[in-house]
Amino acid sequence: MAITKTLTEAEPYNKDGKVEKWRLQMKYEKGAGATYYKSLMVATIPATASDGSVNFTPKPEGEWTLAQLTALCPIDKWDATFDSTYDSFITNPPDKPMPDPNYVIPS
Repeated sequence: MAITKTLTEAEPYNKDGKVEKWRLQMKYEKGAGATYYKSLMVATIPATASDGSVNFTPKPEGEWTLAQLTALCPIDKWDATFDSTYDSFITNPPDKPMPDPNYVIPS
């Protein structure tokens, strides 16, 4: 079953009428019924990273498209995180201890 990814939040941080930083949230969903799992991924993306690399050129928030916002998301990292978590909880969950209602306390 395919993973559904939906950008659910985009919060701009403006300075002088232009977005200088975005806080982005994407919802990941996969499965149905017993195999359904969802997770929210969040990242804050500045126009210029701390190492000086440029993530985007500041512009007014009304000029941004969904495609541009989605392109800012660290999708590769989020995909790997979701896949690993899905595997841990759904595909290969840890063994859960089972109660033994017939246990007799030693005398």
